Amino acid sequence: MTKAQSRRLNAVALPSLKQLLSYRREWLRGDVLAGLTVAAYLIPQCMAYGELAGVEPVAGLWAILPPMVIYAVFGSSPQLSIGPESSTAVMTAVAIAPLAAARSETYISLAALLAIIMGVICIVSYFARLGFLADLLSKPVLIGYMAGIALIMIGGQLGKIGKIEIETDAFFSQVGEFIGKLQQAHSPTLILSILVLVFLFGFQRRFPNAPIPLIAVLLSTIAVAIFKLDTRGVAIVGEIPAGLPGFAIPQVSLNDLGTLVASAIGISIVGYSDNVLTARAFANRNNYKIDANQELLALGVANFGNGLMQGFPISSSGSRTVIGDSLGSKSQLFSLVAMVAVILVLLFLRPILALFPNAALGAIVIYAATKLIEVEEFIRLYKFRRSEFILAIATTLAVLITDILVGVGIAVSLSVIELFSRVARPHDAVLGTVPSLAGFHDIDDWEGAKTVPGLVIYRYDAPLCFANAENFKRRSLEAIEAELHPVEWFVLNMEANVEIDITAIDMLSELRNELAAKNIVFVMTRVKQDLYLELKRAKFLKNNSAEHIYPTLHTAIAAFEERRSTFED
Repeated sequence: MTKAQSRRLNAVALPSLKQLLSYRREWLRGDVLAGLTVAAYLIPQCMAYGELAGVEPVAGLWAILPPMVIYAVFGSSPQLSIGPESSTAVMTAVAIAPLAAARSETYISLAALLAIIMGVICIVSYFARLGFLADLLSKPVLIGYMAGIALIMIGGQLGKIGKIEIETDAFFSQVGEFIGKLQQAHSPTLILSILVLVFLFGFQRRFPNAPIPLIAVLLSTIAVAIFKLDTRGVAIVGEIPAGLPGFAIPQVSLNDLGTLVASAIGISIVGYSDNVLTARAFANRNNYKIDANQELLALGVANFGNGLMQGFPISSSGSRTVIGDSLGSKSQLFSLVAMVAVILVLLFLRPILALFPNAALGAIVIYAATKLIEVEEFIRLYKFRRSEFILAIATTLAVLITDILVGVGIAVSLSVIELFSRVARPHDAVLGTVPSLAGFHDIDDWEGAKTVPGLVIYRYDAPLCFANAENFKRRSLEAIEAELHPVEWFVLNMEANVEIDITAIDMLSELRNELAAKNIVFVMTRVKQDLYLELKRAKFLKNNSAEHIYPTLHTAIAAFEERRSTFED
């Protein structure tokens, strides 16, 4: 690919297409295996999500096709798998159920229009550059969120692996109900599930580079065919309808439009949160970057195109993404392989996949979900900082106890609170000299360190703002009071400040006046030009001599020593 082609791709924001055009041959095996396995997994899954959304099950398969090819062009993650998933499917059903009967023509049109509106919302958000909101999702939030999603995935499969009717949707209730009804489990189904799980965990550890999930799919399907397990009560996928989606413009009344817009906003928040959290989690795991704003565009275009092809709102799938990752997916070619496989199945291979047992599907989901729970990262957070460990645990519990949107909202709120607590109560330091060590250092960090008599050099390790103004003032005065020698100069090291708000400026004025009443000179050093201009605009410098603002710490100290020697002479 030429440099001119690369510039054109960057200009129209097509990162995945750019990666595909510079494809590496060594990626091919992993992408093909991942694509085929994801296809085998997503066909029954997406049919179930179609039914969950209130449309025909085959519409779940239709809804996977446009997003796969669209995301392969517009997405920023080489591994993310998007399409129908549980959260947006449930929210679609909740939004449309009061407006039309399930599976009716009106219902299908409303579902398609809902996807189009969601697409427009995400595209507008992309141009408004609202993707920065994803930066509020810190690593502890990511770790906790993925663990919560993994447990939800596991809880949703408990009934399937034992052929037990689980009536509740909440994770802890699902676990309790599964344990309570375990005696009612269908023995052949439960045995098959256990065998598949043992096979997955045992052989994947022994042969980490082998396509074990794909082999599990094939072996379980062969077992059904040979032993006639479907006649013994083992549930299978069953008949898969033929056909491909067609282009259609939704026909709905204007009265329904307002209701759909409100619902689409909520689905967009959930869908985008899930999309960017999953994409970022795998990016962190595999050492690459994603563009949160680009994800808005990719999700928006995918939903818009899906709506025009009789689909319904979609987002990312953590389970399909982790299956692809476990088999070595490296680019969006794996999605294109999966898309081609789905099309071939819809046209030619439906009878073979019809024998795939649902219990094996549940076992594969559980296996994939366990890969999302990073126990080592929880331990690392615990050892590093307890507050970040608690944030991760709180995120997991919030996702499990509430729904995904509320859980993410709680997690982000906790992140912001923790951030403000660190800004409002940061580390500070009184600087002094250390024997045999050049420069000035925190006197609490070094044995034998001491301050310059008559001089307090104070550093506050956070930008000054309304949240910490009073805390800064109190600790500055405490630093002065702690000195053994009378203080003549108070030197404030401003290296942590690029800008300042008016509350903090007024506090500095108050501190300067209080120090002046004690015959202590207020001095500032390492004041950046932008900060200097802000202090000037706020009239702070009007009453402060220019000689008391210094570009470096050493010039301030030299001025103090020169002034002292002048007085002594």
